[in-house]
Amino acid sequence: MTESNPRRLLGAFIRAHREHLPPPTKATTRRRTSGWRREELADAALVSATWITWLEQGRDVAASPAALARLSDALRLTPAERVTLFDLAGKRDPLEPEILPIDVLPEWLLLPSGFIEPAYLLDDCWTARAWNTKAAELFIGWLDESTTERNLLKFVFLSATAKTLIADWAERAQRLVAEFRADYSRHPQNVMMQQLIDALLTQSPEFADYWQTQTVLKREGGERQFNHPTDGQQGFVQITLLIAVQPDWKLVCLEKLNPHRE
Repeated sequence: MTESNPRRLLGAFIRAHREHLPPPTKATTRRRTSGWRREELADAALVSATWITWLEQGRDVAASPAALARLSDALRLTPAERVTLFDLAGKRDPLEPEILPIDVLPEWLLLPSGFIEPAYLLDDCWTARAWNTKAAELFIGWLDESTTERNLLKFVFLSATAKTLIADWAERAQRLVAEFRADYSRHPQNVMMQQLIDALLTQSPEFADYWQTQTVLKREGGERQFNHPTDGQQGFVQITLLIAVQPDWKLVCLEKLNPHRE
């Protein structure tokens, strides 16, 4: 069963990143385990070792935004990992910019079928809710009529077609898990997310390995390469748009690369 208690998730997150830190430069004794000791992390974050211990044990202890900010710096978290730390702690990052959502969602964002390039709309569990013809033609085994399973993670990890279609499958799959963890950390008690994770942990050894690393990444665009069974190798630039009035949903658009570009 997937852990859903935010305090325990926070503890596991801190411990994993502490244990992945390179040994401090001033360390002189041999170590039985990798990473930093709790006392070393506490010194760097200007907190007590007891506080670190209790956080890692999932206890109900106070964690101010200022202390979490120092802890993030001491753990050398990436921006995406820092967001997850604050999400799991239920605090707002003092460095987080103010988001001003729009009042009305532009109608064309709800109509991916109107795009001339592949486009699809993902919900909070990364299940496709809408897509256009171009997307169905590209993503065989996921958005075409050969299947009714529309969840992106299930397609990537449980479909043999995905491992052939996605040119750099291992790299893309690992990144998708890290991006999904960022979403899950904002809603660790979402039952649908928990059920999805539990299913993938049971059915996909690759997903289980990637999930246990506690890596967190923001969803970013960039080049995507595919080995299509009929159209051959194709390259796209991916752009992901977040929906202001439905911030956990994403509109993903792909623009085909010019094969003759320099």
